[in-house]
Amino acid sequence: MDAAMDKVDAAIIGFGKGGKTLAGALAAAGKTVALVEQSSGMYGGTCINVACIPTKSLVKSAALSAELGGSFEERAQRYAEAVAEKDRVVSMLREKNYRKLADNPAVRVVDGKASFVDAHRIRIERDGASQVIEADSVFVNTGARPFVPNIAGLSESSRVFVSETMLDLAELPETLVIVGGGYIGLEFASLYANFGSKVTVVQDGSAFIPREDAEIAAAVLASLEARGIRVIRSAVVESVCDAEESTVVTVSVGENREELAASAVLVATGRRPNVDGLNLEAAGIGLTARGAIDTDGHLRTTAQHIWAMGDVVGGLQFTYISLDDYRIVASDVLGDGSRTTENRGEVPYSVFVDPPFSRVGMTEQEARERGYAVKVGTLPAAAIPKAQLLRKPTGLLKVIVDAATERILGAHLFCEESHEMINTVKLAMDAGVSYTTLRDAVYTHPTMTEAFNDLFAAVR
Repeated sequence: MDAAMDKVDAAIIGFGKGGKTLAGALAAAGKTVALVEQSSGMYGGTCINVACIPTKSLVKSAALSAELGGSFEERAQRYAEAVAEKDRVVSMLREKNYRKLADNPAVRVVDGKASFVDAHRIRIERDGASQVIEADSVFVNTGARPFVPNIAGLSESSRVFVSETMLDLAELPETLVIVGGGYIGLEFASLYANFGSKVTVVQDGSAFIPREDAEIAAAVLASLEARGIRVIRSAVVESVCDAEESTVVTVSVGENREELAASAVLVATGRRPNVDGLNLEAAGIGLTARGAIDTDGHLRTTAQHIWAMGDVVGGLQFTYISLDDYRIVASDVLGDGSRTTENRGEVPYSVFVDPPFSRVGMTEQEARERGYAVKVGTLPAAAIPKAQLLRKPTGLLKVIVDAATERILGAHLFCEESHEMINTVKLAMDAGVSYTTLRDAVYTHPTMTEAFNDLFAAVR
């Protein structure tokens, strides 16, 4: 039986970046807030607990381990230490996030799984008990979950992981098979190769990272293969079967079949909006054709007093998008509504292979298909003095410019520190300045950013 009903001004489902930031803003505006989170291990959201922060902690440790070298046993010891350090950082950040809201007298953190009773009431269930919260406004920030394909033997294997569970693997696998050639799979491939695992990536498509610029994709693939990472394309994973010492992943490419022995198997075949069990229909919340919550430019759902933020909305799955979603929702709820999904500007992103590749805007092919007359500039990373100082000369930088307006249409940076550099290009694109602004700017030396002098000077 339900416990007595509570009434609050706002209920937020999910302790992610958008939800937790909005909770603080609503409380500061004098609202009473209930923030519901089904797992105490997810305070702070996906990024802090099972994505950006733990993976980047391991990426850093893996790069240091690669420099040190040594036997597999020595690398395995460093890996175990890196996992422990990752756990320390995540635990510390999770507690800070929890305390920031739990110690706020206007915010109540409620543990349990939420589902809609109707448009204003939410049932929260935990350990066989339930309570109902009524709210004037509701905000859904439940994130996304890994998609696991239907492959024979996959669910029965004891050595199969998704990205979230792989992060808790304390023993370095000698051989790792990754099912999926997307960005998550590539990041794991790179960091485990740096730790010393023998890595094979199996992807179903023939093109490698097909959404990226073709020249950059080719450079990334060449770099991965040079580091010993095998990428099998146009492949079908037929089955997964545990043997005594390893797990056998049977893969076919056309008529050819191969059995891959793995100490661990990572399934990295994408993530889907996490809407299961929310009973959205009871609240009148509609979904898109791809299973995400349907929202307008202000992130309102089809129920006008309910908003959704972050990965559950579909689209780009980045924590900084969830943060910007907070700005849009706060503008709608507490401000003048001027901030929308249409005016947030260009969205950059980075994939943390070694070195990382980062992108903002269009590829050359996309720009030409959209009818632009383009000018293109490229620069090998080896031509950048700082890259040589860092002993990271691998990579390629490429920019696409509108020949008519001289505005930057896209930038693709495969080089060390690209994740820092790309933000400068994003600002230039949002400001609508000529590419010559970056070409002729004065940069400190020696830095990776000063490569923009030569990169944009190469535009033809």
